[in-house]
Amino acid sequence: MTNKKSPEKLNPTVYMVFLSLLLDLLAFTMILPLFPSMLQYYKSNDSSGLYDYLSNYVKLFQNLVTGSPDSYNSVLFGGFLGSLFSFLQFVVSPIVGGFSDVYGRKPLMFLCTLGILSSYYLWTISTNFTVFIIARIVGGLSKGNISLYMAVITDLTNVQNRGRGMALVGIAFSIGFIVGPMIGAMFSKFVIKHPYCAICLTLANLLVIGFGIKESLPSEKRIAKFKSSMSYAVKFLNISSIFSFSIVNKLKAHEKPTLQRIGFIYFVYLFVYSGLEFTASFLMFHKFGFNSIDQAKMFLTTATSFVVTCMTTMVSKFGNVDEKGTILGVFRSLGALARALGPVFGSIVSLE
Repeated sequence: MTNKKSPEKLNPTVYMVFLSLLLDLLAFTMILPLFPSMLQYYKSNDSSGLYDYLSNYVKLFQNLVTGSPDSYNSVLFGGFLGSLFSFLQFVVSPIVGGFSDVYGRKPLMFLCTLGILSSYYLWTISTNFTVFIIARIVGGLSKGNISLYMAVITDLTNVQNRGRGMALVGIAFSIGFIVGPMIGAMFSKFVIKHPYCAICLTLANLLVIGFGIKESLPSEKRIAKFKSSMSYAVKFLNISSIFSFSIVNKLKAHEKPTLQRIGFIYFVYLFVYSGLEFTASFLMFHKFGFNSIDQAKMFLTTATSFVVTCMTTMVSKFGNVDEKGTILGVFRSLGALARALGPVFGSIVSLE
Protein backbone atom coordinates (compact mmCIF):
# COMPACT_ATOMS: atom_id res chain seq x y z
CA MET A 1 0.00 0.00 0.00
CA THR A 2 1.54 3.30 -1.10
CA ASN A 3 1.32 6.42 0.99
CA LYS A 4 0.23 9.46 -0.93
CA LYS A 5 2.25 12.53 -0.11
CA SER A 6 -0.01 15.22 1.30
CA PRO A 7 0.05 18.51 -0.60
CA GLU A 8 2.42 21.10 0.83
CA LYS A 9 0.61 23.74 2.83
CA LEU A 10 0.62 27.33 1.68
CA ASN A 11 2.38 29.96 3.74
CA PRO A 12 -0.24 31.79 5.90
CA THR A 13 0.86 35.08 4.35
CA VAL A 14 -0.51 33.86 1.01
CA TYR A 15 -4.01 33.86 2.49
CA MET A 16 -3.46 37.40 3.79
CA VAL A 17 -2.40 38.39 0.27
CA PHE A 18 -5.63 36.87 -1.02
CA LEU A 19 -7.67 38.92 1.46
CA SER A 20 -5.76 42.11 0.63
CA LEU A 21 -6.16 41.58 -3.11
CA LEU A 22 -9.88 40.88 -2.67
CA LEU A 23 -10.40 44.13 -0.75
CA ASP A 24 -8.47 46.04 -3.40
CA LEU A 25 -10.49 44.56 -6.26
CA LEU A 26 -13.84 45.09 -4.55
CA ALA A 27 -13.01 48.78 -4.13
CA PHE A 28 -11.77 49.05 -7.72
CA THR A 29 -14.69 47.30 -9.44
CA MET A 30 -17.35 49.30 -7.59
CA ILE A 31 -16.90 52.13 -10.08
CA LEU A 32 -17.60 50.07 -13.21
CA PRO A 33 -21.43 50.24 -13.24
CA LEU A 34 -21.34 53.86 -12.05
CA PHE A 35 -19.26 55.30 -14.89
CA PRO A 36 -22.15 56.24 -17.24
CA SER A 37 -24.21 58.03 -14.59
CA MET A 38 -21.11 59.73 -13.18
CA LEU A 39 -20.10 61.17 -16.54
CA GLN A 40 -23.69 62.29 -17.03
CA TYR A 41 -23.43 64.04 -13.66
CA TYR A 42 -20.25 65.89 -14.64
CA LYS A 43 -21.74 66.77 -18.01
CA SER A 44 -24.59 68.53 -16.23
CA ASN A 45 -22.56 70.09 -13.40
CA ASP A 46 -19.26 70.97 -15.10
CA SER A 47 -20.50 72.64 -18.26
CA SER A 48 -17.72 75.24 -18.35
CA GLY A 49 -14.81 73.13 -17.05
CA LEU A 50 -12.56 70.35 -18.28
CA TYR A 51 -15.46 68.14 -19.30
CA ASP A 52 -16.75 70.76 -21.71
CA TYR A 53 -13.22 71.43 -23.01
CA LEU A 54 -12.50 67.76 -23.69
CA SER A 55 -16.00 67.24 -25.04
CA ASN A 56 -15.24 69.57 -27.94
CA TYR A 57 -12.27 67.42 -28.97
CA VAL A 58 -14.29 64.24 -28.51
CA LYS A 59 -17.01 65.67 -30.77
CA LEU A 60 -14.41 66.57 -33.40
CA PHE A 61 -12.91 63.09 -33.26
CA GLN A 62 -16.39 61.57 -33.29
CA ASN A 63 -17.42 63.49 -36.40
CA LEU A 64 -14.21 62.62 -38.24
CA VAL A 65 -14.08 58.92 -37.35
CA THR A 66 -17.46 57.55 -36.28
CA GLY A 67 -20.16 60.07 -37.22
CA SER A 68 -22.25 58.94 -34.24
CA PRO A 69 -24.69 61.27 -32.40
CA ASP A 70 -23.45 63.62 -29.69
CA SER A 71 -25.45 61.68 -27.12
CA TYR A 72 -22.83 58.91 -27.40
CA ASN A 73 -19.92 61.18 -26.42
CA SER A 74 -19.71 59.51 -23.03
CA VAL A 75 -18.96 56.16 -24.72
CA LEU A 76 -15.73 57.63 -26.07
CA PHE A 77 -15.08 59.38 -22.77
CA GLY A 78 -15.39 56.05 -20.97
CA GLY A 79 -13.05 54.35 -23.43
CA PHE A 80 -10.41 57.05 -23.08
CA LEU A 81 -10.64 57.04 -19.28
CA GLY A 82 -10.32 53.26 -19.15
CA SER A 83 -7.32 53.31 -21.47
CA LEU A 84 -5.64 56.13 -19.53
CA PHE A 85 -5.93 54.24 -16.24
CA SER A 86 -4.58 50.98 -17.68
CA PHE A 87 -1.78 52.71 -19.61
CA LEU A 88 -0.55 54.30 -16.38
CA GLN A 89 -0.69 50.88 -14.74
CA PHE A 90 1.32 49.41 -17.64
CA VAL A 91 4.01 52.09 -17.19
CA VAL A 92 4.23 52.05 -13.40
CA SER A 93 4.04 48.28 -12.69
CA PRO A 94 7.63 47.40 -13.74
CA ILE A 95 8.96 50.49 -11.97
CA VAL A 96 7.22 49.51 -8.74
CA GLY A 97 8.56 45.99 -9.24
CA GLY A 98 12.08 47.41 -9.57
CA PHE A 99 11.71 49.35 -6.33
CA SER A 100 10.38 46.24 -4.56
CA ASP A 101 13.42 44.21 -5.65
CA VAL A 102 15.58 46.68 -3.71
CA TYR A 103 13.41 47.78 -0.77
CA GLY A 104 11.09 44.79 -0.35
CA ARG A 105 7.50 43.98 -1.33
CA LYS A 106 5.61 45.16 1.75
CA PRO A 107 6.75 48.82 1.84
CA LEU A 108 5.87 49.28 -1.85
CA MET A 109 2.54 47.50 -1.40
CA PHE A 110 1.70 49.82 1.49
CA LEU A 111 2.69 52.94 -0.49
CA CYS A 112 0.65 51.86 -3.53
CA THR A 113 -2.39 51.28 -1.35
CA LEU A 114 -1.93 54.72 0.22
CA GLY A 115 -1.91 56.13 -3.31
CA ILE A 116 -5.12 54.28 -4.12
CA LEU A 117 -6.69 55.63 -0.93
CA SER A 118 -5.63 59.14 -1.98
CA SER A 119 -7.30 58.67 -5.36
CA TYR A 120 -10.58 57.68 -3.71
CA TYR A 121 -10.34 60.66 -1.37
CA LEU A 122 -9.80 63.02 -4.33
CA TRP A 123 -12.79 61.42 -6.00
CA THR A 124 -14.83 62.03 -2.84
CA ILE A 125 -14.03 65.75 -2.70
CA SER A 126 -14.29 66.26 -6.46
CA THR A 127 -16.84 68.87 -7.41
CA ASN A 128 -15.78 68.95 -11.05
CA PHE A 129 -14.44 66.71 -13.78
CA THR A 130 -10.86 68.00 -13.41
CA VAL A 131 -10.47 66.66 -9.89
CA PHE A 132 -12.08 63.39 -10.94
CA ILE A 133 -9.50 63.00 -13.74
CA ILE A 134 -6.68 63.74 -11.28
CA ALA A 135 -8.12 61.06 -9.00
CA ARG A 136 -8.08 58.53 -11.83
CA ILE A 137 -4.48 59.45 -12.72
CA VAL A 138 -3.37 59.00 -9.11
CA GLY A 139 -5.22 55.67 -9.01
CA GLY A 140 -3.60 54.45 -12.22
CA LEU A 141 -0.13 55.39 -11.00
CA SER A 142 -0.80 53.49 -7.77
CA LYS A 143 -1.99 50.27 -9.40
CA GLY A 144 1.46 48.71 -9.44
CA ASN A 145 0.28 46.85 -6.36
CA ILE A 146 -1.31 44.14 -8.52
CA SER A 147 2.09 42.99 -9.79
CA LEU A 148 3.35 43.06 -6.18
CA TYR A 149 0.65 40.59 -5.12
CA MET A 150 1.86 38.22 -7.83
CA ALA A 151 5.47 38.74 -6.72
CA VAL A 152 4.68 37.95 -3.08
CA ILE A 153 2.93 34.71 -4.02
CA THR A 154 5.86 33.79 -6.27
CA ASP A 155 8.25 34.46 -3.36
CA LEU A 156 6.28 32.29 -0.93
CA THR A 157 5.41 29.29 -3.13
CA ASN A 158 7.33 26.57 -4.93
CA VAL A 159 6.74 24.29 -7.90
CA GLN A 160 4.43 22.03 -5.88
CA ASN A 161 2.03 24.64 -4.50
CA ARG A 162 2.37 27.64 -6.81
CA GLY A 163 -0.71 26.59 -8.77
CA ARG A 164 -2.76 26.72 -5.57
CA GLY A 165 -1.40 30.16 -4.78
CA MET A 166 -2.29 31.45 -8.22
CA ALA A 167 -5.73 29.87 -7.88
CA LEU A 168 -6.35 32.13 -4.89
CA VAL A 169 -5.48 35.12 -7.07
CA GLY A 170 -8.04 33.94 -9.61
CA ILE A 171 -10.67 33.47 -6.91
CA ALA A 172 -10.04 37.02 -5.70
CA PHE A 173 -10.44 38.40 -9.22
CA SER A 174 -13.61 36.38 -9.79
CA ILE A 175 -15.23 37.49 -6.54
CA GLY A 176 -14.07 41.06 -7.05
CA PHE A 177 -15.49 41.43 -10.54
CA ILE A 178 -18.76 39.72 -9.57
CA VAL A 179 -19.47 41.26 -6.16
CA GLY A 180 -17.77 44.66 -6.59
CA PRO A 181 -20.12 46.01 -9.27
CA MET A 182 -23.11 44.84 -7.24
CA ILE A 183 -21.84 46.74 -4.18
CA GLY A 184 -21.29 49.83 -6.30
CA ALA A 185 -24.76 49.59 -7.80
CA MET A 186 -26.44 49.22 -4.41
CA PHE A 187 -24.35 52.05 -2.99
CA SER A 188 -25.45 54.31 -5.86
CA LYS A 189 -28.97 54.33 -4.39
CA PHE A 190 -27.64 56.54 -1.61
CA VAL A 191 -25.04 58.66 -3.42
CA ILE A 192 -23.95 58.64 -7.05
CA LYS A 193 -20.44 59.98 -7.17
CA HIS A 194 -18.74 59.49 -3.80
CA PRO A 195 -16.76 56.25 -3.14
CA TYR A 196 -17.14 56.15 0.64
CA CYS A 197 -17.42 52.37 0.60
CA ALA A 198 -14.24 52.11 -1.50
CA ILE A 199 -12.43 54.26 1.06
CA CYS A 200 -13.56 51.97 3.89
CA LEU A 201 -12.41 48.88 2.00
CA THR A 202 -9.03 50.47 1.26
CA LEU A 203 -8.55 51.47 4.90
CA ALA A 204 -9.27 47.87 5.88
CA ASN A 205 -6.75 46.78 3.25
CA LEU A 206 -4.07 49.00 4.80
CA LEU A 207 -4.65 47.23 8.12
CA VAL A 208 -4.32 43.82 6.45
CA ILE A 209 -1.07 44.85 4.76
CA GLY A 210 0.32 46.46 7.91
CA PHE A 211 -0.49 43.68 10.36
CA GLY A 212 -1.29 40.57 8.31
CA ILE A 213 1.25 40.44 5.47
CA LYS A 214 4.87 39.65 6.29
CA GLU A 215 7.76 40.69 4.08
CA SER A 216 8.31 37.93 1.51
CA LEU A 217 11.66 39.08 0.11
CA PRO A 218 14.41 38.89 2.76
CA SER A 219 17.20 41.44 2.57
CA GLU A 220 19.80 38.87 1.47
CA LYS A 221 17.77 38.13 -1.68
CA ARG A 222 17.23 41.75 -2.70
CA ILE A 223 19.07 43.49 -5.51
CA ALA A 224 21.83 45.64 -4.07
CA LYS A 225 21.86 48.33 -6.75
CA PHE A 226 18.71 50.22 -7.61
CA LYS A 227 20.12 51.23 -11.02
CA SER A 228 20.50 47.62 -12.18
CA SER A 229 17.01 46.82 -10.94
CA MET A 230 15.46 49.75 -12.81
CA SER A 231 17.38 49.12 -16.04
CA TYR A 232 15.95 45.63 -15.91
CA ALA A 233 12.46 46.86 -15.02
CA VAL A 234 12.18 49.29 -17.95
CA LYS A 235 12.63 46.37 -20.34
CA PHE A 236 9.03 45.54 -19.49
CA LEU A 237 8.01 48.73 -21.34
CA ASN A 238 9.51 47.44 -24.58
CA ILE A 239 6.50 46.05 -26.44
CA SER A 240 8.49 43.73 -28.72
CA SER A 241 10.34 42.30 -25.70
CA ILE A 242 7.21 41.42 -23.77
CA PHE A 243 5.54 39.79 -26.77
CA SER A 244 8.66 37.72 -27.54
CA PHE A 245 9.49 36.99 -23.87
CA SER A 246 13.10 37.90 -24.74
CA ILE A 247 13.54 39.27 -21.21
CA VAL A 248 13.52 35.67 -19.93
CA ASN A 249 16.97 34.18 -20.46
CA LYS A 250 16.81 30.59 -19.20
CA LEU A 251 13.86 29.15 -21.10
CA LYS A 252 14.24 25.80 -22.80
CA ALA A 253 14.07 25.76 -26.58
CA HIS A 254 10.54 24.34 -26.70
CA GLU A 255 9.18 26.62 -23.95
CA LYS A 256 9.54 30.05 -25.56
CA PRO A 257 7.23 29.40 -28.59
CA THR A 258 4.56 28.02 -26.24
CA LEU A 259 4.87 31.00 -23.92
CA GLN A 260 4.63 33.39 -26.87
CA ARG A 261 1.42 31.72 -28.07
CA ILE A 262 -0.16 31.80 -24.61
CA GLY A 263 0.91 35.42 -24.17
CA PHE A 264 -0.57 36.44 -27.51
CA ILE A 265 -3.87 34.69 -26.74
CA TYR A 266 -3.93 36.37 -23.33
CA PHE A 267 -3.33 39.79 -24.91
CA VAL A 268 -6.07 39.34 -27.52
CA TYR A 269 -8.51 38.03 -24.93
CA LEU A 270 -8.01 40.98 -22.56
CA PHE A 271 -7.92 43.44 -25.45
CA VAL A 272 -11.40 42.36 -26.52
CA TYR A 273 -12.77 41.87 -23.01
CA SER A 274 -11.55 45.24 -21.71
CA GLY A 275 -13.06 46.93 -24.76
CA LEU A 276 -16.42 45.37 -23.94
CA GLU A 277 -15.98 45.99 -20.22
CA PHE A 278 -15.69 49.76 -20.60
CA THR A 279 -18.00 50.40 -23.55
CA ALA A 280 -20.88 47.98 -23.02
CA SER A 281 -22.01 49.79 -19.88
CA PHE A 282 -22.23 53.12 -21.75
CA LEU A 283 -24.04 51.59 -24.72
CA MET A 284 -26.55 49.87 -22.43
CA PHE A 285 -27.04 53.15 -20.58
CA HIS A 286 -27.81 55.11 -23.77
CA LYS A 287 -29.62 52.51 -25.87
CA PHE A 288 -31.62 50.64 -23.24
CA GLY A 289 -31.61 52.98 -20.24
CA PHE A 290 -29.77 50.54 -17.96
CA ASN A 291 -29.43 51.91 -14.44
CA SER A 292 -26.60 51.02 -12.05
CA ILE A 293 -28.33 47.84 -10.82
CA ASP A 294 -28.84 46.65 -14.39
CA GLN A 295 -25.18 47.38 -15.10
CA ALA A 296 -24.14 45.31 -12.10
CA LYS A 297 -26.21 42.35 -13.31
CA MET A 298 -24.49 42.62 -16.68
CA PHE A 299 -21.05 42.45 -15.03
CA LEU A 300 -22.26 39.47 -13.02
CA THR A 301 -22.96 37.53 -16.20
CA THR A 302 -19.71 38.57 -17.91
CA ALA A 303 -17.23 37.97 -15.10
CA THR A 304 -14.59 35.85 -16.83
CA SER A 305 -11.65 35.93 -14.44
CA PHE A 306 -11.49 32.13 -14.57
CA VAL A 307 -9.82 32.33 -17.99
CA VAL A 308 -7.09 34.65 -16.70
CA THR A 309 -6.51 32.38 -13.70
CA CYS A 310 -6.04 29.29 -15.86
CA MET A 311 -3.63 31.10 -18.18
CA THR A 312 -1.62 32.52 -15.28
CA THR A 313 -1.29 29.07 -13.72
CA MET A 314 -0.15 27.64 -17.07
CA VAL A 315 2.49 30.33 -17.47
CA SER A 316 3.77 29.92 -13.90
CA LYS A 317 4.93 26.38 -14.79
CA PHE A 318 7.48 27.62 -17.33
CA GLY A 319 11.10 28.59 -16.70
CA ASN A 320 13.52 28.18 -13.82
CA VAL A 321 12.56 28.96 -10.25
CA ASP A 322 14.61 32.18 -10.21
CA GLU A 323 12.78 33.47 -13.30
CA LYS A 324 9.18 32.77 -12.30
CA GLY A 325 8.70 36.36 -11.22
CA THR A 326 10.08 37.65 -14.51
CA ILE A 327 7.78 35.45 -16.58
CA LEU A 328 4.73 36.49 -14.56
CA GLY A 329 5.84 40.11 -14.83
CA VAL A 330 5.95 39.89 -18.62
CA PHE A 331 2.56 38.21 -18.59
CA ARG A 332 1.07 40.97 -16.43
CA SER A 333 2.60 43.61 -18.72
CA LEU A 334 0.85 42.04 -21.70
CA GLY A 335 -2.43 42.21 -19.81
CA ALA A 336 -1.92 45.83 -18.80
CA LEU A 337 -1.05 46.79 -22.38
CA ALA A 338 -4.18 45.04 -23.65
CA ARG A 339 -6.30 46.90 -21.10
CA ALA A 340 -4.65 50.17 -22.13
CA LEU A 341 -5.54 49.70 -25.81
CA GLY A 342 -8.82 47.77 -25.58
CA PRO A 343 -11.19 50.38 -24.09
CA VAL A 344 -10.41 53.19 -26.54
CA PHE A 345 -10.46 50.80 -29.50
CA GLY A 346 -13.71 49.23 -28.31
CA SER A 347 -15.38 52.61 -27.86
CA ILE A 348 -14.45 53.65 -31.41
CA VAL A 349 -15.56 50.39 -33.01
CA SER A 350 -18.84 50.31 -31.06
CA LEU A 351 -19.87 53.65 -32.57
CA GLU A 352 -19.14 52.75 -36.18
